[in-house]
Amino acid sequence: MDIYGANNVFFNLIAAKYPELKIVARGNIIKLSGLEGDINDFESKFTALVEYLENYGAVNYSAIDHIYSSEKPMLNSDDNIILFGNGGRVIKAKTYNQQRLVELYEKNDLLFATGPAGSGKTYTAIALAVRALKNREVKRIILTRPAVEAGERLGFLPGDMKEKLDPYLQPLYDALNDMIPPRKLQSYVEDGTVQIAPLAYMRGRTLDNAFVILDEAQNTTLSQIKMFLTRMGNNAKFIVTGDITQIDLPRKSDSGLPQAMRLLKDIENIASIEFDISDIVRHRLVKQIVEAFDRYDLGNVSK
Repeated sequence: MDIYGANNVFFNLIAAKYPELKIVARGNIIKLSGLEGDINDFESKFTALVEYLENYGAVNYSAIDHIYSSEKPMLNSDDNIILFGNGGRVIKAKTYNQQRLVELYEKNDLLFATGPAGSGKTYTAIALAVRALKNREVKRIILTRPAVEAGERLGFLPGDMKEKLDPYLQPLYDALNDMIPPRKLQSYVEDGTVQIAPLAYMRGRTLDNAFVILDEAQNTTLSQIKMFLTRMGNNAKFIVTGDITQIDLPRKSDSGLPQAMRLLKDIENIASIEFDISDIVRHRLVKQIVEAFDRYDLGNVSK
C-alpha cells in the first residue's frame, strides 16, 4: 500500500511511463516482460523509489515525478535536515532545489529564490533563518513583504493599519509557528528578536546581525528592491523570494525583481536559484493547476 498507493494509484502512474513493458504486480512481486533497456530502467527507478520510502516514510506524487521525470539527483535524507521544529517536527529540504537553496545559503550573503506557489522557497528560507537564530549566527530575524494586494485595496479593508496589513503577513507567521514554540515566538516578537513588517517600514534602517527575508518580491518596483537591498549591514544574510508569474502591480513590467536579478547576477556572494513545478510540495493538484495556467499564458503570448 505504501508504495503502490491506494487502489494502485502510484503504481498505475509508474506503469503508464513504460507503455512497451508488460507489468504485472502481485503483492511484493513485480513481473516484467519487454525490452531489456526498459526493464533495467524500471528496476533502477523503482529501487530508487523504494529507497525514498525507506528514507522519508512515505511516497507522494512529487517523489514519483522527481524520480521518473527528472535528471536531478535524489537527496540523502541524512543531509537535508535544517532543524527540528515544534514537538520534534523535522524541518528539512524535500526537493533538489530546496536543498540547493540550503547549500547556496552557506556560500552567499544574498540569495534570490524564484518559483511557483507551493515550491517551498519561503518556508525553506524561514527555516534557515530560525536555524541561524538558534545557532546564534544572527541576533534577529526580519521578515518583510510589500503591501501589494491581488485585486484589493488596503483602504477598503476594515481596521487600523496593523489590522489591514496582518493578512499579508500571516503566511510568515504560519511558517514561524511550525518552528518556534508559541510562547517563545511571542516573546521574540515583543522584544524585537523576530520582526515581521511591510517593506515600507525598512526605509532608513541598517540591518546588522540579522537574517532578513523579503517575500513576494515580484510586487516591488526596482527602486523599492534597491532600497531594501541597501539596508544590508554587517553580518547580515538576505534572501529574496518571489514568483514572477504572479505580479500584482498595475503594470507587470514595473516589477523590480527580474531587473535586480539581472543587474546583480555577476557579483560575488550573490546567487540565484529558480524553483520549478517539480518542487511543489503542497496538494498534488497544485502542480497541475500551475501547469494549466502556464499553458494558458503561453497560448495568450502566441496570440
